[in-house]
Amino acid sequence: MPEPLISSVKVSKRFGELAVLQDVDFAVGAGEAVGVVGPNGAGKTTLLSVLAGTLRPNEGTVRFQAEDVTRLRADRRCRKGIARAYQIPRPFDGMTVLENVLVGATHGAGLRGQAAYQRCIEVLGECALTEVANRRAESLGLLHRKRMELARALATGPSVLLLDEIGGGLTDAEAAELVATIRGLHGSGVAIVWIEHIVHVLVQVVQRLVCMNAGQIIADGAPSDVLQDASVIDAYLGRRVA
Repeated sequence: MPEPLISSVKVSKRFGELAVLQDVDFAVGAGEAVGVVGPNGAGKTTLLSVLAGTLRPNEGTVRFQAEDVTRLRADRRCRKGIARAYQIPRPFDGMTVLENVLVGATHGAGLRGQAAYQRCIEVLGECALTEVANRRAESLGLLHRKRMELARALATGPSVLLLDEIGGGLTDAEAAELVATIRGLHGSGVAIVWIEHIVHVLVQVVQRLVCMNAGQIIADGAPSDVLQDASVIDAYLGRRVA
């Protein structure tokens, strides 16, 4: 069986006496798209933070491309190919969309000069941002801000993209546009780990679905199977999903 691209092995994370993750084994293969669902407080974002390096686990190991990266900072992991996009976009105000994305190419990927600029031009096209590249970031609507959040992460040249509820706050039509963009990114070979509460949006992209509850994985498999799993229905859905 091939080595996963990124994985957690027996990872636990506590905040004081509160156990947020408990012996979590999670793995994503190269080019795979995996969705993560579960109720609030299940540990989803904490798991993403442990994978990204913004939180260090109390126990367990994080591996990326067969290397133990558990003790590496988030910026070092980013240089290796782990990028993250957040639910609430935080653009650098006073800078254009292009300049925001350039931050990802220079500080995230270590590119300089023409190489950094060319990388940004490519990413802006992939994220449907070319027409607004010279607009100030703070003038954008929510969908374009989320696209820019994706573009800034993608400019780092990741092998895996960690998405934390990036569809939150969008209308159905906007969410459909974002799905098309993310599907295109996945089609280019980038592995995706996507936390999302909008399940019908998530299953349009992912090949595998993981459900968490109380800091543990309670189901992992094909989306259709996971959404019909009795433990997932009890803990999260409340009813079967057609």
